[in-house]
Amino acid sequence: MHACRITCFFALISILVPWPAAGQSYPAKPIKLVAPFSPGASTDIVGRLLAAKLAESWGQPVFVENRAGAGGTIGAAYVARSTPDGYTLLMGSVGSIGTASGLRKDLAYDPIKDFAPIVLGVRAASVLAVHPSVPVRTVKDLVAFAKARPGQLNYSSSGIGAPSHLAMELFNHLAGVKIVHIPYKGPAEASTELVTGRVHMGIQSVVSTLAYYRSGKVRVLATTGRERMRELPDSPTMIEAGLPGYEVYVWYGVMAPAGTPKDIVEKLNKELVRIFNLPDIKNKLLAQGGDLATGTPEEFTEFIRADVTKWKKVIELAGVRVE
Repeated sequence: MHACRITCFFALISILVPWPAAGQSYPAKPIKLVAPFSPGASTDIVGRLLAAKLAESWGQPVFVENRAGAGGTIGAAYVARSTPDGYTLLMGSVGSIGTASGLRKDLAYDPIKDFAPIVLGVRAASVLAVHPSVPVRTVKDLVAFAKARPGQLNYSSSGIGAPSHLAMELFNHLAGVKIVHIPYKGPAEASTELVTGRVHMGIQSVVSTLAYYRSGKVRVLATTGRERMRELPDSPTMIEAGLPGYEVYVWYGVMAPAGTPKDIVEKLNKELVRIFNLPDIKNKLLAQGGDLATGTPEEFTEFIRADVTKWKKVIELAGVRVE
């Protein structure tokens, strides 16, 4: 009887006294932030900025691990399979999340079901630039010029399935034109081919285009975001230029494996939003042509869902596939 009373007492205590939530003791050990591209890539740069600030504020090491390959999908798959405890995070992007399931039949993860989105940190619009030898000054001019010459104009991209490739295929679809794709090995080569006039046009980052635009080596017809760019206030958006529904961003955000406790996700969200808005971090990101896009995990989830749906449709229409 005495033993029974003791057992019942501790059982009652366990019910009445709540255990600490997972997020209250988090983080209790080092955190790994996986950048699924090579050192020096945008995801790596943003990831290292965040990791340093997280370590500083939480007193635990936060290190960036590069797991590059297959358009970012190797690193993303690794995180999707990791223990959902908040200690392995992904620096997600349009390549590893937004376009991956449309491009790859053998993708080892579901970009919507296998992750817990934490925060969309940065998004960056791009620019549609043409070589000055192409006799057009507006998107309307370009559409008319291309329709009169189906298959005779071309554009450069940083590779098959890259955002710069798919963004131009979306242009082809919405404008009803056929501008031929010429893939290159990375954005630097794609930009060089445009500047030298070996290709007619391309969709590129504002950072890689701005100096050439100012020197007259390329002509910017439009930008790809919903609002005009602060760097190019006189350049219309694609929507303003006559392509309703055209809105394209390169983006970066932090994600965890699906099943990560909600209080840990919320704690990470709160701290990362604070870090993204620190003046030094914000200025570095703005200098790279990005805009802060912080919000809640729920908002990021809906953003990803819409992005995946949009790119699946574009990829299917264009018949793009990466093996």
